Amino acid sequence: MSVPVPQAPPGQPKKAATAAWIGSALEYYDFFIYGSAAALIFPEVFFDESDPATATLLSLATFGVAYAARPVGALFLGHFGDRLGRKKIMVFTLILMGVSTFLIGCLPTRDQVGTLAPVLLVLCRVLQGISAAGEQASANSMTLEHAPPHRRGFFTSFTLSGTQGGQLLATLVFIPIAALPDEQLLSWGWRVPFWMSIAVAVVGYVIRRKLEETPAFEQQAAAEGVVKLPLAVLMRDHWADVLRVVAGALVASVSTIFTVWALSYATSDSVGMSRSSMLWVGALANLVALAAIPLWATLSDRIGRRPVFLIGAAGSAVTMFLYLWAISTGSYPLTLLLGVIAFGVVYSAANGVWPSFYGEMFSTRVRLSGMAIGTQIGFAVAGFAVTFAAQIAGPDGDDWSAVALFTAALCVPPVVAALSARETAKVPTELLGEREPRKAAQPEKVTA
Repeated sequence: MSVPVPQAPPGQPKKAATAAWIGSALEYYDFFIYGSAAALIFPEVFFDESDPATATLLSLATFGVAYAARPVGALFLGHFGDRLGRKKIMVFTLILMGVSTFLIGCLPTRDQVGTLAPVLLVLCRVLQGISAAGEQASANSMTLEHAPPHRRGFFTSFTLSGTQGGQLLATLVFIPIAALPDEQLLSWGWRVPFWMSIAVAVVGYVIRRKLEETPAFEQQAAAEGVVKLPLAVLMRDHWADVLRVVAGALVASVSTIFTVWALSYATSDSVGMSRSSMLWVGALANLVALAAIPLWATLSDRIGRRPVFLIGAAGSAVTMFLYLWAISTGSYPLTLLLGVIAFGVVYSAANGVWPSFYGEMFSTRVRLSGMAIGTQIGFAVAGFAVTFAAQIAGPDGDDWSAVALFTAALCVPPVVAALSARETAKVPTELLGEREPRKAAQPEKVTA
């Protein structure tokens, strides 16, 4: 018989949500300033300028490298998160992201050290990917396990609100940077956003150090002990849900196509929109998302996770097609309107509900591992979606319809995953991830 999880101390759910918001804001500020730089600056700074198309392709590929590193980081950080607790992983990922991002701003250019420059860039990008692999899973687990059972959707959505906040901050920082004269932009200007990450890292570290471990994890550790090999238990008891999360996480392709490929396409010679104007599309879309995400999450607490996630996944397939079409017309007002609708409103439905939707598929003893491994495998595909998009867009990079169909195809697996998943919005926290009552001897207790 499952024992009800003790309620978190007063104010702790809000503290956990705040810590998740700030940490995710930093993580994805760092992550998305890289995306903006990869689309606008790095082809000229780190790659061969004599072949602009290849330089852009290689630059966008380095954006995807971090996503390739994420599954490896998820295995490592998920294991220790379910063994040592959520808090330790949250602090570690924050430090790792802050340091690796600061180092990117210090890197020498191709003109200074030749091919060593892109090698160092890829190394720092891998460290960013490892950090991001544990950040969202640990923050989501922390907020979900601290949250009141009837408001898990709302509280866990703060992780993704933080993601949008970080992306908004990254975009706002890059707007004046992108407006600099090319000589200043390519020499020192692009480095400033990367250096700024240290200040936010310090603030986030102070907040996370004061956060308490979750009641659910402490109860699990005290009553039955932590699992010695979370991955083995995860694959034995939850393999189907891991596959659902992998499929569901492909919806993140909408974010990477919107943030990176569409920005590169809109500012290319074939369309000719300015860098600053397109960055404002991203900024306003993310501003709308900051309001939309908690609203969608609150709706999921009332009507369920599945219908809200389906609205976001299926709707994104349609609205992203319209957004890329708008860019192709060269109409900035139309691009701005459809960009806000596609990314700020519709995609926010899936983006705001997946932290609770995925987290509720797993029990406390393997929750962090399940979320980390499942999401990061799916996100790895989403990261390289930008590179694939650059290839299928043709030699001139202007076949937007092919990219739109490609993005729509990547929205199909998330729809299937949601349709096959259980509804968990009303399930008590202590019963999440349970198929049937467990025998006491099943989880292996680890003594100090």
